[in-house]
Amino acid sequence: GTYERNAPAFKNTMLLLRLRARPRTKVHRRLATTTIFEVPGRVAVVSHANHVAEVRLDRPSKLNALDLPMFRAVRDAALALAKRRDVRAVVVRGAGRAFCAGLDVRGVFFGNTQELGAAGGPMRNPLRAAREACAELLDRDPPDAAANLAQQVSYLWRKVPAPVICATHGVCFGGGFQIALGADVRISTPSCKFSVMEAKWGLIPDMGLTTALPNLVPRDAAMDLAFTGRAFDGREALRLGLVTRIVEGDDVLVDAAFAQAQEIAKSSPDAVAAAKRLVHATYDDARVLHLETALQRRLLGTWNQLSKSAKSLGAPLVPGFLSRGDHWSDEADERAEARLQALLDGRDLDDIVEPAPSEHQEETTPASRAA
Repeated sequence: GTYERNAPAFKNTMLLLRLRARPRTKVHRRLATTTIFEVPGRVAVVSHANHVAEVRLDRPSKLNALDLPMFRAVRDAALALAKRRDVRAVVVRGAGRAFCAGLDVRGVFFGNTQELGAAGGPMRNPLRAAREACAELLDRDPPDAAANLAQQVSYLWRKVPAPVICATHGVCFGGGFQIALGADVRISTPSCKFSVMEAKWGLIPDMGLTTALPNLVPRDAAMDLAFTGRAFDGREALRLGLVTRIVEGDDVLVDAAFAQAQEIAKSSPDAVAAAKRLVHATYDDARVLHLETALQRRLLGTWNQLSKSAKSLGAPLVPGFLSRGDHWSDEADERAEARLQALLDGRDLDDIVEPAPSEHQEETTPASRAA
């Protein structure tokens, strides 16, 4: 009789003991949030009650690809967080199936013309729209600024005093990869795909990669990635040193990023900010960002760059490459080195006396290079 009366309590006690003994995955829950900055359909920044801010790339229908409004929004998000003294750690992640698929080529260069046409307005000249987009991305404002808009979406995360943790999943291509490289810590999954995608468009990575990649991987590995634009997964990224660690599965990725952010937030925010500044001062040379822009301008619109872009866009008839241009000759290298040294010395480029062309240097044209 006594057992029958106490049986329910006994069973409940045993069940509770089994549940307590069962290993559980610790879930780091995000607490109540306050919006810091938002551009609907592009980027949302919220502050959590535990001094951790969350930056969400919020264009999932396009795999968070970068059009001009997205570039501006990511830049403004970093600038907003740099002013927040209450933020002690930042988590950057992508909404939907991917972190960021890189540059939205059609959106960047033809987005305005398409939007005006859809709204019933006059269609703008596509070539003029493309030139204006290039100018906005590549020009510096002011001219002596360290980075242009294309570079700021990566480089400015170094200027946020709080550590920035990037959580990547799905794909992390091109500009998205360079945004991730701008973070202080990168956490990914084994299945996440990475690529220096610019090679597919006949271009160079010019969004701040030169301030990060040489400090993470050997020179030959950096060249392999920049020359080929090949895709590689999270495990290879970990072996190369491009990600800090990987976690098994997209479902635990964000929790892992927040767990590390919360751990950092327990430290003195002044000591953490000082450590971040010290490490970046030791490794970074932001002056090479100017060289990125100069070389990219030299490539944009050339025959070989357009040929490679046409192939990547799936054009049915793709013109072949011309022979390499004379920009990369010994004499051109001397001129380029002189200009780079002037930038490093803070001198006016107009004061440079460039080496005279060699008497053996032949005048080349597209036709002669194709021969």
